[in-house]
Amino acid sequence: MVSKRLYQVVVNNFLIVVVVPVTAVVLLRKAGQLGPDEVLSRLHGLRQVHAFLAVFVPFAMATLYLLRRPRSVYLVDYACCRPESNCRVSIGSFTESARLSPYIDEGTFRFITRMLRRSGLGDQTYLHPSLHHIPPRCCLGESRDEAEQVVFATVDDLLAKTGISPGAIDILVTNCSGFTPTPSFTDMMVNRYKLRSDIRHVNMSGMGCSAGVVSVEVARNLLQAGPRGAHALVVSTEITSFVYYTGPDRTMLLPGALFRMGAAAVLLSTSRSNKSRFRLTHIVRTLTAAQDRAYLCASLKEDEHGETGIYLSKDLVPVAGETLKANIAALGSVVLPPSEKLLFALSFIARKALGRRIKLYMPDFRTAFEHFCVHSGGRAVIDAVQASLRLSDENVEPSRMTLHRFGNTSSSSLWYELAYIEAKGRARKGDRVWMVGFGSGFKCNSAVWECIRSPSDTALGAPWADSIHQYPVKISKE
Repeated sequence: MVSKRLYQVVVNNFLIVVVVPVTAVVLLRKAGQLGPDEVLSRLHGLRQVHAFLAVFVPFAMATLYLLRRPRSVYLVDYACCRPESNCRVSIGSFTESARLSPYIDEGTFRFITRMLRRSGLGDQTYLHPSLHHIPPRCCLGESRDEAEQVVFATVDDLLAKTGISPGAIDILVTNCSGFTPTPSFTDMMVNRYKLRSDIRHVNMSGMGCSAGVVSVEVARNLLQAGPRGAHALVVSTEITSFVYYTGPDRTMLLPGALFRMGAAAVLLSTSRSNKSRFRLTHIVRTLTAAQDRAYLCASLKEDEHGETGIYLSKDLVPVAGETLKANIAALGSVVLPPSEKLLFALSFIARKALGRRIKLYMPDFRTAFEHFCVHSGGRAVIDAVQASLRLSDENVEPSRMTLHRFGNTSSSSLWYELAYIEAKGRARKGDRVWMVGFGSGFKCNSAVWECIRSPSDTALGAPWADSIHQYPVKISKE
């Protein structure tokens, strides 16, 4: 352990530890050989134009870089929805509703019970009241009601936390994969909060559970083109009552068992105010839809009885693993310290020279990040990511606890996980957070944030306010 730490210090600080001292020694030796008189004579012999260029060119290049570099984007604050208590659903009530449903036979009921027992969900997740009925009432009106409940409550909370006026919002980006009402989500928001008529707005659908990161990237790009100090509001949600499956096909029952109500609202800006919480440093997106196996592993379709639901193929977990590897290969090149890059390069060369007997080194991403927000899409997804990245149980604790407390809230789940980290008091100034989400297509998208200010008050609207003292809990692995 000591030797590895010493190796990291030397390699990661190569310029300071090796290059600077060696350069200083060489220059001093050269000056000693020439003597002070010879050194002064050569300095006096320099032409004025040479001295001018030596000063002006670096200064001009530095100025040009500062003018042309992209503006930094800051997370002012965010909010996550905690639905009303009448929406709460326990594992027992969910299985009882399934037992009484007319489309569920005895074998399918046992399958659902076994699936829920292994799901990692707890007894305090939320479903819209329309899904508490037997049979569920899945219709446009109920879905719109759910959308208004979660989105408006979340945005109200965010506006209260930041104190920003709706009229100060320049950009609006919303994402919801399954439910695409007319008028759209952005129109709904403009009408509710009387946003400006010249607001730049984008409504995204069909992007899956990783759409939250895509929305952040869209907002970032629009902020780069907008005036300095502009504000962007990003809203991520999924409407469970619209995509809830009421058929007997077992390949389509899993999403209904895992998906729950939820939403997140995020305020971004290119102005670093005293309220800003995080700085966005990197976004890396990977899409493998060109491969049929990846394209078809998660999709919204009808079963043989005409019932609509989300279909998950048996290739989902391996496809997610392959897409994650491609994503971390791109991300690792910009976030990993030199010590990890060197070890990977050496193992790659050895593998090429000696064949497959040499195992390729998996970089330790814990040297690049202090916190991990892995999409809580299900226990199998979290297990696979933990094994692939060699993360500790504490590293994936936010993901497992979010799945237990809130279920799979789709694209908003990453923000519930960040809220968990902050509610536990673990976020410190300078800490780096890696958000990684998976979505249909198949997509793996990553966002990296740097904490620039620890939260001063997590009580206002915090989704974990009523339960953080109960976590972490032990999750059964049976």
